[in-house]
This record gives sequence, structure tokens and C-alpha cells, in this order.
Amino acid sequence: MTMATDDDPEAGGNDPADLVVLSDGSGAPLPPSEGPKIDLRDPHAVRRELAAVYRDMRANRILPTDGTRLAYVLDLLRRAFETGDLQNRIETLEMTLAVRKRDAHAIKQRPSRFKAL
Repeated sequence: MTMATDDDPEAGGNDPADLVVLSDGSGAPLPPSEGPKIDLRDPHAVRRELAAVYRDMRANRILPTDGTRLAYVLDLLRRAFETGDLQNRIETLEMTLAVRKRDAHAIKQRPSRFKAL
């Protein structure tokens, strides 16, 4: 993918000065902006933000290197949500199995109401 530059005004129509830059070139991040907070409260919101980053990179609104960094961090958040969800599911399954085991053991220990003939 190529980006529009001053040398090639026909390449994409976007002026590089319009691009969002996440660092000052030295690797040091820029101070946080005072813009609106990004909704990252659940996996669906993270997926939407990841799609927005992708669209911004495709439209040359952010540099591909910055978009890649954002996408990496968003994927870490997605995996953290996924891990938490899997952990909750496993705990639920373990509790269900424990209850069933306890109930099965209680049934075996119960004296029979019927006498053997």
C-alpha cells in the first residue's frame, strides 16, 4: 500500500499533513489527546475499534506503522476478553460437574425404600 506524498499528489488525494501521528518520530508517544474516549468495554467494541483502525489505514488517515501498533494493542485486549470468557465458562462447567458428582454420590448413599426380595 502506498500513501500520498507531496511528491505524488495523484497517489491518494490525502495530504500527509492530515495524517494522525502517534509518535514524534523519536519513538516517544505524543501526549494523550483530549478527544472522546474510545469504547473498549467488551469484545464487540474492541472489534469495532479494530475495524475503524483498519479503515483509517486504508483511507490514509493514519500511518500504517501507527495503525499496526494500535491493531496490535487492540488484539491484546481482544485476547484478554477471550481468555476471561473462557475462564468463566470453565469455572461454570467445573461447578456444574461438582454439583452433579455430589448429587450422584448422595443418591448412592441414600438407603433404598425397597427391600430386596
